[in-house]
Amino acid sequence: MYLILDLGNTNKKMAVLPAGNLRPEEFSSIQDQIVSSPKITLQLVKEFANSHPAIEACIISSVIPFPASISVWLRKRFRYLEFDHNTALPIHNRYRSPATLGKDRLAAAVAGACIYPRKPVLVVSAGTAITYDIVTSGGEYLGGAISPGMQMRFRALHTFTKQIPLLTYTEIDFLTGTDTDKSVLSGVINGMTAEMQGMIAFYRKEYPGIRIILSGGDLNYFVNRLKINIFALPNIVIYGLQQILAFNDKKPL
Repeated sequence: MYLILDLGNTNKKMAVLPAGNLRPEEFSSIQDQIVSSPKITLQLVKEFANSHPAIEACIISSVIPFPASISVWLRKRFRYLEFDHNTALPIHNRYRSPATLGKDRLAAAVAGACIYPRKPVLVVSAGTAITYDIVTSGGEYLGGAISPGMQMRFRALHTFTKQIPLLTYTEIDFLTGTDTDKSVLSGVINGMTAEMQGMIAFYRKEYPGIRIILSGGDLNYFVNRLKINIFALPNIVIYGLQQILAFNDKKPL
């Protein structure tokens, strides 16, 4: 079994998944095995790992600083891999500044390429930011785009104006806002939907036959609003990390 740790800006996730090349349909069926926490501690990692005695190898990916004691303990217990820009991958990373590339973006791209091998694939992740990441049919990760996520947009409108209130997601069925709150909701939610649809259309024109995957913490807000053929996969970064560990576990860690 593999221990997967994904330490993101908002949530820190841990999962125990089967070793080897896990198929996407298998991963989709075990989403309940992923534990999320707003903060990570050594005690929390110990308790989670000790409750799964079959763990043999682990991978940790973090876009934030985390206690060094966690990696020290994991190294002593398991075959250990800390994901960074030097980690071997099952795809070719053509990003021009790999050291500055978000680990979550790269892991999601790996997942996309594993789900749709030998096909161009675009991974759209709606979370703290909206990210768009493209992998070619030849397995080359080229990069993509980054724009503000939902909460960032709500907060920016509130912070940089004097009268706009701080709002959160509310389901809407209108285009034209008839008061300030509704105008903000329309601008943010309809605007994000239009952005994603537009970006996907651009990529479809450039890469005929491209497959689209939608993920991220705000996935459920947009999966039904995007009137296009997409594959929705929650926790795509976890799946990508599992694939990266499986790729590296074939050789000494």
